[in-house]
Amino acid sequence: MTVKDDVARLVGDALEEAQRTGALPAAAVEGVPIERPQNPEHGDYACSLPLKLAKPMRMSPMAIGEKLVALMPLRGPFDAVQVAPPGFINVRLSEAWLTQQVDLIRQEGPAYGAVHVGDGRRVQVEFVSVNPTGPLHVAHARGAVIGSALASVLEAAGYDVQREYYFNDAGNQIDQFNRSLYARYLQHFGREAELPPDGYMGDYMVDLARELAAEHGERFLEMPAEAGTAELGRLGLARMLAAIKADVQLLRVHFDLWFSERSLIDEGQLDRAMGLLRERDYVEEREGAVWFKSTSLGEEQDKVLVRSSGVPTYFATDVAYHYNKFIERGFDEVIDVWGADHQGHVSQMKQVVGALGIPSERLTLIVHQMVTLKRGDQVVRLSKRSGDLITLRELVEEVGTDACRYFFLARSPESHMEFDIELAKEQSADNPVYYVQYAHARIVSIIRLADERGIDFAEGDVSLLTHPAELALIRKMLLLPELVEMMARSLEPHHLPHYAAELATAFHTFYQQCRVVSSDPEDAAITRARLKLVDAARTVLARSLSLMSMDAPDQM
Repeated sequence: MTVKDDVARLVGDALEEAQRTGALPAAAVEGVPIERPQNPEHGDYACSLPLKLAKPMRMSPMAIGEKLVALMPLRGPFDAVQVAPPGFINVRLSEAWLTQQVDLIRQEGPAYGAVHVGDGRRVQVEFVSVNPTGPLHVAHARGAVIGSALASVLEAAGYDVQREYYFNDAGNQIDQFNRSLYARYLQHFGREAELPPDGYMGDYMVDLARELAAEHGERFLEMPAEAGTAELGRLGLARMLAAIKADVQLLRVHFDLWFSERSLIDEGQLDRAMGLLRERDYVEEREGAVWFKSTSLGEEQDKVLVRSSGVPTYFATDVAYHYNKFIERGFDEVIDVWGADHQGHVSQMKQVVGALGIPSERLTLIVHQMVTLKRGDQVVRLSKRSGDLITLRELVEEVGTDACRYFFLARSPESHMEFDIELAKEQSADNPVYYVQYAHARIVSIIRLADERGIDFAEGDVSLLTHPAELALIRKMLLLPELVEMMARSLEPHHLPHYAAELATAFHTFYQQCRVVSSDPEDAAITRARLKLVDAARTVLARSLSLMSMDAPDQM
């Protein structure tokens, strides 16, 4: 339970007591709204409940607030509670309690910030899921970072998380990939071959054909064209998938499962999903094809599930995949992180889940928008290496994993983002990645200095931490558990990099105003106390970076 929860309970208990004794009239209320005031002079927390109750209770918000405050005992972390116009209840934390949290943070160590809102519920986060027909590009990197950070936040919030990559290894696009690769393979050996009209034209296909030719020689030329195309395609697809796995590892992204689309067909899950939709009267056969009756759910037109040729559409396997997620594997919640080109499929997928008999609110679809790469004021569109779109690998190699993760996470998914390559590489306070990591390195250097001087701060007295900059740093550290809870509930991990930057600022401010390691014997006690504070700050900053899968460097 966070301090914010404690404040909500304090106000809630006061309301219950006031209504029980008749001090306030009965009135229904849903939740106790608690927020952090922008102005620290208003306290650490503010509650607007009196404003919500004014109309149903037919009383002034100030009068309601005064009744509630009278029933709010100052216990535990609370030092002062007061009513402020037009009807806020402001709560201030005890400075003595604040300083005690330094020891508690150090005791929790790397687990600090964990909360239990998930209560062990099983949630699947599916992200990236790009067809293995080409290398990952910059936009894919954004989805990879968002999905992996969200999964880490959900785990910290007490969920049982499965990270998953769904890859298409069946259907028309794979056929086009196979035919394109076979044409490039023929061309490599001087044979005339035309690429299919909707084939894959990128230079990477030329490179892939050359690699396979070097390894297998002319073996596929000796086969019938259809068999050669299929076998070469199978090997090419495996190489593309291996390259994707290597690329996401560059971003420190891992998946618990790489799920094959073809397995849905081969293992009968597509048939079972279609059977359930038929039972629920959401399937119709006409014009030789099988249709999902989207119009019965408010869509403008029905969607084809199985073509007249008998080949299932990608929509059909998407249906089977979500049938597998919810019904066969029993996830409590499913989160799909999609690229901007999938925006139009969101409502359809929610409808399908409902048609399968699953409450649609158990499925969340996060759609992230496009990325514009810039070097200062200049937009970068093409790769220097290949002339094509810039790949994930190229960007990571130029700016580093940490910069990619921080910048891609720092904007909400629904906003278009600009990624400034030059800023990401800059080693100055203007670069937030450098700024945050430098704070951690500085903390480690301070603790190293204390070790070199033989200062044992294990018994430091944290009650000596009374300077405003010290207390401000502690207050900022205490926000992490609340932030984790908020991000897990809202599915918004983009708040994390901003918090890390704010924490780094609070530390830098403290460091500028408060000398930590002093050689003056009279300052020995405050030195030990401040070293404890510095060590706690290291714990929280490292935890914040860890949730973003970023390094916490010891030196820079």
